[in-house]
Amino acid sequence: MNGIVIPSYSDLVNINGIMSPFPFLVGASLILGLLRADSVTLPLWPAGAVPGSKGTNDADIPTLTTYPAARTSQAQPAMVILPGGGYGGLAGHEGRDYALFLNREGVHGFVVKYRLGSQGYRHPSMLQDAARAVRWVRAHAADWGVDPDRIGIMGSSAGGHLASTLLTHHDGGDAQSSDLVERMSSRPNLGVLCYAVISMGPFSHAGSRRNLLGENPSAELIEDLSNENRVTTTTPPVFIWSLRDDGAVPIENSMSFATACRQHKVPFELHLYDGKPHGIGLGAKPPTFENPHVWTADLLAWLKTQRWR
Repeated sequence: MNGIVIPSYSDLVNINGIMSPFPFLVGASLILGLLRADSVTLPLWPAGAVPGSKGTNDADIPTLTTYPAARTSQAQPAMVILPGGGYGGLAGHEGRDYALFLNREGVHGFVVKYRLGSQGYRHPSMLQDAARAVRWVRAHAADWGVDPDRIGIMGSSAGGHLASTLLTHHDGGDAQSSDLVERMSSRPNLGVLCYAVISMGPFSHAGSRRNLLGENPSAELIEDLSNENRVTTTTPPVFIWSLRDDGAVPIENSMSFATACRQHKVPFELHLYDGKPHGIGLGAKPPTFENPHVWTADLLAWLKTQRWR
């Protein structure tokens, strides 16, 4: 079985905050018991509740695809994963492959299909989707065997920009919301930034910036989404890496975020590796992941220091 895709909104019934195609089941835990053995794709919002939605096509419906690790007797960490693609597409090897790799280390994976500039969306739609994903995982942590205090965000390239945006633009949730998910904090407990776009300034990736902000963004918007400018003491610990010869996203992006973390005493690791090209991902393919790039070993060692392994 390659995975379960939940049907369209019209076929779903909301049970305890979970959108389910099985109306005869009366509890979310029972639904998840059926689905947990493999991946399942869920809409992030109930029907009609997606903020700023432009329609009901597939591109208008942000989703979360689950990749559960083998369960243990203890709650386990989870990584919310944001694939790259210049805010114009989503690269599968930076989503599903990361999740399957982390599964081997006992980390649950949740891959986000966020809205894209190529489909007419602009900021803040992408940030809303990323924040909602972290809130969703935290709200349903008990159902999936997730430790709500060990939920990370991981992104590559433009997905790394989105991850760094959430790392620097999170909030504590809305305690008065009738939606359980919206009551949750959107703050990740750590971040992983892979050859990430960070700045919307001179070192930005032009296509990502255009898809995110449009043709003529204001100076204020460029400043706000240049995330090296938004690091504070509340920014979570972060693992950052890039390739020195990356021809698409200059390493100054990673270096500037690391510098900001140092200035604000945010725990971080920065790794700059020889080689190219941009978008290498793990440097290995599932299911065996033979000879992955060395950054994967460095990441696993860092996660151990964060008590994730």
